[in-house]
Amino acid sequence: MKADMGRRYRLYPTSVQERVLTGWGHTARALWNVALAQRVHVYEQRGRTVRAVEQCRFLTQARAESELAWLAELPAQAGQQVLRHLDAAYDNFFSHAHPAGFPAFKRRGHRLSVPLPGQAVAVRKLNRHWAEVYLPKLGWVRFRLSRALGGTIRNATVSRDGTGWHIAFGVAIGIKAALPNGKPGCGVDFGVAASAYVSTETAPRLKPPGLTAAEGARLRNLERRKARQITYAKKHNGGKYSNRLRRTIAQIGKLKTREANRRQDFTHQLTTDLAKNHGFVGIEDLRVTSMTGSAKGTLEQPGRNVRAKSGLNRSILDNCPGTRRRQLEYKCHLYGSELRPVPPYHTSQTCAACGKVDPESRKGCGRLFACVHCGHEDDADHNASVEIEARARRTGGSVTNSTRRRPVVPSPAHRRRRMRETQPATYE
Repeated sequence: MKADMGRRYRLYPTSVQERVLTGWGHTARALWNVALAQRVHVYEQRGRTVRAVEQCRFLTQARAESELAWLAELPAQAGQQVLRHLDAAYDNFFSHAHPAGFPAFKRRGHRLSVPLPGQAVAVRKLNRHWAEVYLPKLGWVRFRLSRALGGTIRNATVSRDGTGWHIAFGVAIGIKAALPNGKPGCGVDFGVAASAYVSTETAPRLKPPGLTAAEGARLRNLERRKARQITYAKKHNGGKYSNRLRRTIAQIGKLKTREANRRQDFTHQLTTDLAKNHGFVGIEDLRVTSMTGSAKGTLEQPGRNVRAKSGLNRSILDNCPGTRRRQLEYKCHLYGSELRPVPPYHTSQTCAACGKVDPESRKGCGRLFACVHCGHEDDADHNASVEIEARARRTGGSVTNSTRRRPVVPSPAHRRRRMRETQPATYE
């Protein structure tokens, strides 16, 4: 049975275990880059694709060589899992139903992670709040048991972010679709000024700021300090980072991770409440990538209002509409509701009372919507959410006039052409 639910816990390794895990993370990143470079080279030279089964044999030979002793320090199961993940990245790239691009090389500043299969790890409970996980070649490592596993472990990933180490388990629970809950539906308008406005409510749901005023000021000071230290390193140390610069980067990462965790917490609370308390949830079928495209332009044709557009892009991404949709897709399945994406055309200019579309009803993109035909007045975001709910009721979630492009008919020639167009730019 495949994993159908994730469990993430805070890991507390000792200082020795932490050094070992850090080395494993860099080795896993280097293995990914070497394996990806090999696949690109073989395809360019011989026109064939190398898969993980073949590369696992090369990995076994490389681990036995004395020149690659650093590769042998990584558990064999972790190296094989890295190659399987590379297979999955290729499969997502070739799948026309998946938005993934060509697999990218990982930089040194990439988040450290070590993947492991489920049969390579074991978990034992110590008490109500603590447990231990057995990692190959490392032993038992303590983690905070914040919730029960609730199923069979199929895979595990050890990772590090700005706040410390974590372990995530892919657990097979055997989830089945819940019966329809029979509750009334709603429409939700995701925005910037109002994070989410539900059609059945009279006030918007506002996302609290990710950082307090003091934390924001500290982050700005750390960013300035980092810029000064990098300039000094380039002038006097040949670009080599000092220990002070590394501590500054770690402090910046801790603040940004704290901000991301608070954003994620609000998103989970919002999507869980919407999926649990409504029969269906209507949302706009948005193309976030196009909405947040850069306006910088080129040297010959520079863009206009670039700074304003950059600020708008940050505000849109801070509310993470794509993550909200992804969470609603699986949470509606769990709580007996239905996610209904609708075409987003003119939802902010359509009167929810008379149905007339007129840009004059919302002058200057303000907070007030005043219909010039019937005189209906309402908050602009609430009016849009009511229109989204009406479209979700009429179409049942159909996106016939969606802004998403039509699916391309898959063919071997199309796959080869797509790879030729993408690989040279990635390889450079």
